[in-house]
Amino acid sequence: MNLNILIFDVLLGMIIVLMAKSGGSAAYGKWAGTKIRTKRSALLATMGLGVLIFVDDYFNCLTVGSVMRPVTDQQKVSRAKLAYIIDATAAPVCIIAPISSWAAAVNSYVPADAGISGFQLFLRTIPYNLYAILTLVMVFFICFTGFDFGLMKKHEENAAKGDLFTSGGDEFEQVSEDEVNPGGKVMDLVLPVAVLIVSAIGAMIYTGYLGGAKDIITAFSGCDAETSLIFATMVTIFFMMLLYLPRKVVDFKGFMESLVEGFKLMIPAITILIFAWSLKGIGDAMGLAEFVGGIVGENASASIFIPVVLFAVAIFLSFSTGTSWGTFAILVPIAGMFAGNTSLEMMIISVSAVLAGAVCGDHVSPISDTTVMSSAGAQSNHLNHVSTQMQYAAIVAGGGLGGVIFFVVFKCG
Repeated sequence: MNLNILIFDVLLGMIIVLMAKSGGSAAYGKWAGTKIRTKRSALLATMGLGVLIFVDDYFNCLTVGSVMRPVTDQQKVSRAKLAYIIDATAAPVCIIAPISSWAAAVNSYVPADAGISGFQLFLRTIPYNLYAILTLVMVFFICFTGFDFGLMKKHEENAAKGDLFTSGGDEFEQVSEDEVNPGGKVMDLVLPVAVLIVSAIGAMIYTGYLGGAKDIITAFSGCDAETSLIFATMVTIFFMMLLYLPRKVVDFKGFMESLVEGFKLMIPAITILIFAWSLKGIGDAMGLAEFVGGIVGENASASIFIPVVLFAVAIFLSFSTGTSWGTFAILVPIAGMFAGNTSLEMMIISVSAVLAGAVCGDHVSPISDTTVMSSAGAQSNHLNHVSTQMQYAAIVAGGGLGGVIFFVVFKCG
């Protein structure tokens, strides 16, 4: 199963590079520039594109910034706010999207004896992942109302006067853009994404029926997610070849080179996964999950506090290490022990607390890869991005913590 996830990541990296080189992203940016006339519409369009590109957070950060930066600059949106929107629609969207590299990664961390498949567990954590949901609600509220506070308000006030950076923007001015085809069209971006989504859903339903499902819902929840995602990415690459090569959007040599570049692009993600799996293996060998599960089983009254503790610990680990996936690997198996010691519902809430906390810590961590790439994608000073986003994330984290307590008390109390 782990090998399947690595294959999916590599194929996804190839798709990301091909979309960039086709000029589809640039074409979308030009088209958006002709349709967007106000600051509000520029912000909402940026958020919409971020939500649309949900298959991978790297893909989001690398695409949304380059596509929407000229549009938001024209409407005098500060680079710090652009970086925040990019970051806030990357991991929070991926962690509640069943068809994403994050979903595939979480699947691999669920213990085999948890009493529920990894994909089923992921689906059931989505309604409980309040940090991700509230982050998207907050982004929409800020984009729609134009309301800002704290350091972000200062950046926006300066941007209205023509200073998009406030400070420290010069180091990004010399960043060169990837070479892309100037003749690319919007469909070169939209059609491959549509094919990826449709083929992935179709493959999941098909593998679910092969597993004995009798209806679409049980087929989707009981599917072979990793195999389906590999199939979907392979179909998408083949579709892109048929879409790009005859129109000479990308020549054959460039197409083959993009496949290699896509593999290189995903090396950091693959490295994180391998180290995360190693951490999980060490934890399993030490019996860490069984130890915590035993403590909880002996003291049922303490179990109601475990999701809250897991949420806080996940924030700390993710912030300290800069990786959500490594945090998943350590804490998801521990949360999985609740299946045998308390109840399935408590285990689902605990896993969702881990996922929410890891994304929150990833958001406020200055060494997180997605935080760094969001800064680079927006060409914003990195410290400006971290300091402004941290204030927004703190408020959402408070709401997420309250949600965890609510779910524990009223669902499992």
